[in-house]
Amino acid sequence: MAVITINDKDVELADNERLNLIQAAQRAGYEVPHYCWHPALTVVASCRMCLVEVGEKKPDGTLAMQPRVVPACQTPARPGMVVRTNSEKAKAAQAATLEYLLLNHPLDCPVCDQAGECYLQDYSYKFGRGYSRFKEDKIIRPDKDYIGDNIALFTDRCVMCSRCVRFTREISGTAELQIIHRGAHAEIDIFPGQPCNNKLAGNVVDLCPVGALCSKDFLYKQRVWFLKNTPSVCPRCSTGCSIVVDHHKDIVYRLRPRANPQAQGWFMCDDGRFGYKYINAADRLISPMVRHDKHTFHVGWEEVLPTLRRQVRQVVGEAPQSAWLVLSPWLTCEEAFLAVRWFRSLSPQTRLALGPVPVIGEDDRYPKDVHGNPPPPEKTRFTIRAEKCPNRLGVEAILRHFESQVQTFDAVLAAANKGQIQALYLTGGYPEPWLSDEQAKVLEQVGFVVVQDILPSAATTLAKYVLPGATFAEKDGTFVNHAGLAQAIHRAVVPPGEARNDARIFMELAERRGLPHAPTLRRELAAEVPFFALLKEGQIDPLGVFLNGKQN
Repeated sequence: MAVITINDKDVELADNERLNLIQAAQRAGYEVPHYCWHPALTVVASCRMCLVEVGEKKPDGTLAMQPRVVPACQTPARPGMVVRTNSEKAKAAQAATLEYLLLNHPLDCPVCDQAGECYLQDYSYKFGRGYSRFKEDKIIRPDKDYIGDNIALFTDRCVMCSRCVRFTREISGTAELQIIHRGAHAEIDIFPGQPCNNKLAGNVVDLCPVGALCSKDFLYKQRVWFLKNTPSVCPRCSTGCSIVVDHHKDIVYRLRPRANPQAQGWFMCDDGRFGYKYINAADRLISPMVRHDKHTFHVGWEEVLPTLRRQVRQVVGEAPQSAWLVLSPWLTCEEAFLAVRWFRSLSPQTRLALGPVPVIGEDDRYPKDVHGNPPPPEKTRFTIRAEKCPNRLGVEAILRHFESQVQTFDAVLAAANKGQIQALYLTGGYPEPWLSDEQAKVLEQVGFVVVQDILPSAATTLAKYVLPGATFAEKDGTFVNHAGLAQAIHRAVVPPGEARNDARIFMELAERRGLPHAPTLRRELAAEVPFFALLKEGQIDPLGVFLNGKQN
């Protein structure tokens, strides 16, 4: 076990553990300011913000410090090393670097989207001077008219950390961004005719430590200090990226990646980042509806649930094998478990099936080569899965426990086409239309259809009962990604109108008292379904739990 000393505090390093001095200082509880360094990118040591003093302790106990400060990002932590991050020499070097970076930086803080989460603001307050000695005119660089569909570049705010350039070369592999010119005239630009529109492009906004690169989707929409942050999981594919939902007054304003080495690493794709708009959609289902004689009526929950419960029981009592429950891969594990327990409590002969699993193309792996070809699996750094749903594996595990074979949606359509279904309960939650007109025409043969969904669709037009459910941002629960990693999602906003959490709907159909409590439901799920046994404590680690025993 190696030991280094940082600001007179000993820090232990495991055998063969490779850390730089920024990481070692973080372990000791000290912050070393930095702009260019990022754990997922190569080290360039270009910003010179992380300068610290280093030395070593001699056998006689005296300290021999190097005469020059060194960049902490580029200096590996070695046994016996002595590091000072808060000495007068280190603090003077950090303050001088900040003064240099601020020479030509505009005073845009009142209008800059990065204000409130800007490293230039934070470090100026913590490590900089409270005054400026610069008297000359600032160099003003014109903003770029267009560098990408989703990204805006404010050139004069850039501190030339090169994070964005390295990302497009090392992570996406598309290399659209570059540094042009030299010296004080250097700036970020795209390669001519190649805008930054790759499917990971939005990550350069997160990487930018200042307000140079901004998201056009979020630009001037909301001040960050008003936003509340809720950890969750991206539902747009089976990768299951860990994310943060930023919201204010029950409106979701943006999604950001949350670092998780067990899921996606540090980044997320633009499909997930900008694919949240359906949460705030104006055409969301907001109240229960009943169809009668080709007319649709809005009713209250206290009226629709008893009637629906009674009619489902009647059909199941007469012909249990003709009653089908279709579970969407967008349901949480807890919701699917409650739905199946309720449906099977009516009769063990009722039928269960998995809803449509959207698959688009093939898995999209990064970084690409110069021809746009994906890397081999061992060199893949990010994957956008072809399976465009968050919880197929979790729902399948529940179905497999209650039925020996998982029935697909094609089996439902085949049974409906043969007239073998009298009652059909469909769960949705898909952000895009999930039932084609041809499939809806087949389901018209079913006399009694219930649809629990978030948006109008071909399914809701043929339903006897329409129950408004909740999106992933409006409920608590568990998603299981393609690798068997179970992660918790948390409610960020309230469902619109009279829409309800799906778990609550199933609990009330089962006449179970109380409100859904995700940890309690996880414990019940783990006790009954062996696949979820590792969730028996109820709580899930922020990085998730591999239900198949796998660990990265």
